[in-house]
Formats: sequence, C-alpha cells, structure tokens
Amino acid sequence: MTPPPATSSAARSGATSGGAQAPWLSRPFGAALRAIGIALALGGVTFVRWRATIDGGDALAIGLAFGLALVVVAVIAGQRPSVPSARSVATGIGGGAVLVVLAIVVSSGGPPGLAAPAAPFGPWAAITVLVAIGEEAVLRGALFDAAEEAAGLVVAIAFTSVLFALIHVPLYGWHVVPLDLAVGIWFAGLRLVSGRVAAPALAHALADLATWWL
Repeated sequence: MTPPPATSSAARSGATSGGAQAPWLSRPFGAALRAIGIALALGGVTFVRWRATIDGGDALAIGLAFGLALVVVAVIAGQRPSVPSARSVATGIGGGAVLVVLAIVVSSGGPPGLAAPAAPFGPWAAITVLVAIGEEAVLRGALFDAAEEAAGLVVAIAFTSVLFALIHVPLYGWHVVPLDLAVGIWFAGLRLVSGRVAAPALAHALADLATWWL
C-alpha cells in the first residue's frame, strides 16, 4: 500500500478552512491599512502646520516645510516622479483654466477675495507650487490608489475629496468646505481623465497661483 501524497501545511490549512484567506493577508485589507496610514500622516502634517501658524511662525517657512513634508509622505507611500505626458499637461492646463475663470466670475460679482500674500511673488509662487504638487501627490496619487484598491473608485473619489476639504479648514474655516469639496472632486476627475496625478497637480498649481491677482 502506497502512502498518500504529502501536502503542505498551507494546503492543509486551506482545505480545512474552505480556502479562505485571512483578512489581514488580502490585498484590499492591506490597501485599506495603507490608506488609513497615509490619511493619518496627512492629518499630522496639517496639524503641525496649523500649530505653527497660530503660534506666529513665518508663513513662507511654514509653507515650505508643509510642502516638503507632503512630498516625503507621498514618496514613503510609493509615489515616484515621472515625466508628464502631453495629455496630462493639456488636461491640467485646461482644468486649471476652468477654476481660474470660475474664480474670476465669482469674485467679480461678490465680496473681495483673499488679499495678496504679504511676501515677494517669487518665493511665494515657488512654495505655492510645491504645496500644490505635494497635496496632489498625496491625495490624488498615493491615497487615491490605496483607497481605490481597498474600496473602489467611488470611495477613492469621495475619501480624497473630503480630506482635501478638511485639511483647509484650520487655515480658512468651515465655510470653505463645500467649495473645496467640489474642487477636490474636480481634481479627481482630472486624474481619471488623464490617468496621471500630473494633471490635477498642474491644475491645482495654476489655480493657486492665480489667487495672487484675484
């Protein structure tokens, strides 16, 4: 009589458990943990910026530190820089232009907007672009990817858009939430149309730079 073929412990475990995989080993669960970690890191960086701001720190120095911290979070989360495609550039410019035109229309028929920053344009513009790129690399880049893998496209759009609105509350107040929520959804749409994070990053940078004149 020949002995039965040997089976591995993993195979025996799968046979006895119906082949079900432990939830903490599944890709969606791992992606969910990654998304939570990225969101917590974003919240921590935002809190530190808020504390530094209310403590009277230099606005440019705070912005520079915030932008660099966002880039670090994005890189740790797996984002890597790449050359944007022509489609991404065109989508980003178009998306940013739409936001600028809407801002002009709204500001022309309503109360004055934010005053121009009390800083030289060059350093302010450089830091503004850095922060815009950092926010998009985290939100529409690493966090969007993790959330989509964990729970699907709709959740990824909603989650990143809500966080985008919330991180601006400490500096600008709760009244900005509806507008920033809509802008966050718009940036997510640019990411989907172009397939790259470069498009929302470019649109974000252009829209923020336009606030110098609006």
